[in-house]
Amino acid sequence: MRITDVRTAVARVPVEKPTAIATRQLSAREYILVWIETDAGHTGVGYTYAGTVGGASTYEFVREAFHPLLLGQDPRLIERHWAAMYQEVLLAGRRGAALRAISAVDTALWDLLGKIADLPLYQLLGGWADEVPAYASGGYYRPGDPLENVRDEVLFYKELGFTDFKIKVGGADIEVDVDRVRTARETIGPTSRLALDANNAWRWPFEAIQFARAVEEHDIWWLEEPLSPDDIAGHAEIARMLETPVATGEIHATRWDFRDLIAQQAADILQPDAGVLGGITEYMKVAHAAAAFNLPVAPHWHANVHAHLVAAAHNSITVEYFALEQDIYNFERLVTPETRLKVRDGRIPLPQGPGLGLELDAQALDRWRTD
Repeated sequence: MRITDVRTAVARVPVEKPTAIATRQLSAREYILVWIETDAGHTGVGYTYAGTVGGASTYEFVREAFHPLLLGQDPRLIERHWAAMYQEVLLAGRRGAALRAISAVDTALWDLLGKIADLPLYQLLGGWADEVPAYASGGYYRPGDPLENVRDEVLFYKELGFTDFKIKVGGADIEVDVDRVRTARETIGPTSRLALDANNAWRWPFEAIQFARAVEEHDIWWLEEPLSPDDIAGHAEIARMLETPVATGEIHATRWDFRDLIAQQAADILQPDAGVLGGITEYMKVAHAAAAFNLPVAPHWHANVHAHLVAAAHNSITVEYFALEQDIYNFERLVTPETRLKVRDGRIPLPQGPGLGLELDAQALDRWRTD
């Protein structure tokens, strides 16, 4: 079996409502899509999120670097292809667009392997469950009353059966954010779990510690990305000082970044993202390394992929989920309605189709394609 083509596209899907996190405004999401075709008639589909900008750069890595590298190769030798892609772009970038491009291609290879084997991805990886817990992610900064926004969104997700939640912090005055956290806790009740995501909002550990102590009475599940991802020592200091667990890892790439997070005890919960760190191949290395140190894993974004990966690594605790109606994470606008993820009482039943179990919507892709 040989690879006959590697195709790629960029889709820029707008965020319809004005939306912000602590560190930037979000007007659109740019996704890189990859199709890998074989002479046996199978096609694997992969994707990643390039950012609010940067889709063209990620696209070019796939087209210029990886297309010629993979043509004529046996698609089943995924470890070999990962090593070859990483080496090919070693000088161009070991993080960022280069690794996101590897992630999209690697995911397409695993989807292809699932289709060859006629198995859902989580079963192909040796899964431990056929449904996984999820939490409702939101609490972004939008026009309107900040407390009413939080309350309305939490109530929306409670109607879907969710009991675990996460909201953004760090993008408003501390008094406002403390009130937002209080409102979220009052709305979800005392027994549900509430995580907070700062998106690298603070420069110094003492700022994060000050905020965490101001909200600790609300029983915080975890405090996510308080500092720049490169400040591993700062995250370690915060983790030492707080009883609230510190979570990070969503912008880290490769097993080597996560080795440093683990070695410096910079996170109580690791948050790898298969669309960022190098795909499914690298994600599973990180998840298993975390298990060796008895660290829980709660992946960032990409629920269509991560539901499978949480079901394949027993130290995984939850999947981050965004309802499409909330218009925050909008990848599923590119997916046929029949193959979008379903949720049931705050849990995600795993798709039973081969590979990822999703199909891209050709009309939606034509609408938002920009390459």
